Amino acid sequence: MIVPLRISFRNIEPSEAVEARVREEVTKLETFYEGIIRCRVVVELPHKRQTKGGLYHVLIDLTVPGGELVVKHEPSLHASLQQVESERTRKRSEAHAAHKDIYVVIRDAFKEARRRLQDYAQRERRQTKLHASAPPAHVTKLFPNQGYGFLETSDSREIYFHRNSVLNKGFGRLKVGSVVRFSEEMGEKGPQASTVAAVD
Repeated sequence: MIVPLRISFRNIEPSEAVEARVREEVTKLETFYEGIIRCRVVVELPHKRQTKGGLYHVLIDLTVPGGELVVKHEPSLHASLQQVESERTRKRSEAHAAHKDIYVVIRDAFKEARRRLQDYAQRERRQTKLHASAPPAHVTKLFPNQGYGFLETSDSREIYFHRNSVLNKGFGRLKVGSVVRFSEEMGEKGPQASTVAAVD
């Protein structure tokens, strides 16, 4: 499948060579996840800096089933407080030097996009596996302000779950009586649901 692709250039002249590199990288993305619906890539020199030696930014916006993955790759430094000034200066120079080469910026941006797609695909596989094999339960208690609730299993056991264990940020959509599937693990205070998915 060929991913529908839109490439935009901001504050720089369009380049066939850059477009070709972007298309090549998008084709590689499909080997990590075949369900990409759309891809938009923006290559820019911020603040209308058209002088040679400007710092390139690349934005990749991927539409996937049920969501969107956005990668914004730009020069940044996250120096710790312990680092001396000379170290920060050296790193700043290195980061800026890399961002002066548009092909390096594109490579790095798509490397991050591949990592995000892999994470997304793993979550999707886990959800599919959960739907297929996990035991059903229903929500018996919800404490939205505290971010947790309890499930009752088919064998009448009560299982704790936290908002972060609900897939697809679905905690806010759960109600008392909602039917869910879950994976169970032993927590500090007893059994708890490590993963919860609402059954449509």
